Amino acid sequence: MWHQKEIRLPAVQRGFHLITDLIEAQLPELEDIKVGLAHIFIRHTSASLTINEDVDPTVRQDFESHFNQMVPENASYYRHTSEGPDDMPAHLKAAILGSSVTVPITNGKFNLGTWQGIYLCEHRNHASKRWIVVTLTGTTA
Repeated sequence: MWHQKEIRLPAVQRGFHLITDLIEAQLPELEDIKVGLAHIFIRHTSASLTINEDVDPTVRQDFESHFNQMVPENASYYRHTSEGPDDMPAHLKAAILGSSVTVPITNGKFNLGTWQGIYLCEHRNHASKRWIVVTLTGTTA
């Protein structure tokens, strides 16, 4: 079985945002998969996806602080500056973190670890709504 769906995520402020529940709520087809995979891809170059700790909100704050220090705004060597000081750092952060994650599906649910969640990593200060493409594949119940 194959199923693909585009999901529009709400606009959020810059930072790391858990979207696991939002994705699952948009995929009733997930319930039909006994064993499979969900490939989740973001269609943007200034936001990214990752999987990490989903309980303690300070983890998300620390991610944002670390990436802002590691990839600063207004670096003198940036040439791509026409879209604002947060744009080139956003592209770099997205390249480091990546544009997709793959999650196993078991008995109709994402088979994530106890403390894991899927993050939308928003790297722009004033981003619009984002699009993800979710491709499901697997054996049906």
